[in-house]
Amino acid sequence: MSFEIDLTGRIVVVTGGGRGVGAGIVDVFVEAGAYVEMCGRSASSSDTERHAGRTTMSRVDVRDADAVEQWIDGIAERHGRIDVVVNNAGGAPFAQFNDSSSRFFDKVLALNFTSAVYVCRSAAKILAATPDSSVVNITSISARRPSPGTAVYGAAKAALESLTQSLAVEWAPDVRVNAVSCGLVATPGSVEHYGDAEQYAKVAATIPRGQLATPQEIGQACLMLASPLASHITGAVLNVDGGGEWPAFLQHTPNA
Repeated sequence: MSFEIDLTGRIVVVTGGGRGVGAGIVDVFVEAGAYVEMCGRSASSSDTERHAGRTTMSRVDVRDADAVEQWIDGIAERHGRIDVVVNNAGGAPFAQFNDSSSRFFDKVLALNFTSAVYVCRSAAKILAATPDSSVVNITSISARRPSPGTAVYGAAKAALESLTQSLAVEWAPDVRVNAVSCGLVATPGSVEHYGDAEQYAKVAATIPRGQLATPQEIGQACLMLASPLASHITGAVLNVDGGGEWPAFLQHTPNA
């Protein structure tokens, strides 16, 4: 039995596909033979140059329901199918809860949760009409652990996991719906985010595997869930976190 995944002829939609985790997801699906329709709030020719002829980048604000519907309808009209949707768009701006405005809360929820609602609703009919279609929602370990400084982000990702499990049942058996829960990911700005290389190494050391995930490793998890290898998997949340974090008590346990 071969485990090579070939998605030649498949149409994959990725939100936030121009950089970071999204770019890694796009890389993996293109390598598997798929054609990728991706979007971002800004779009440039450089976003598609590395996969010439295999991707299309559209400028779409996924927080805008009408813009999302127009984008998805255009994809369905061009290709006549959508095989996979990856709801990747998101972000976790740091802010203490008590210092944050209502407008800030609305923006975080819209980007990390409501955007996926809009994409799923707009794509529902074409997904149901496409055999073996699936959705992969990108969530975070912040959905199931305390997230001081990003509390509303964590709550939004928890909501997305709940949506994943509900749609998996509501859309069965036509469309599978799963989620990838990301741990820490090494994006181009990671070292600067943590301060410097020394601080970055300390953060990596908190992960049992001793390293942050690459964007491509997140993409590989998405590819597996979207492939025939996961044909009976729906409503699942797959942790891609390198084992999570070392339990704090081990720091104070002799010979641990």
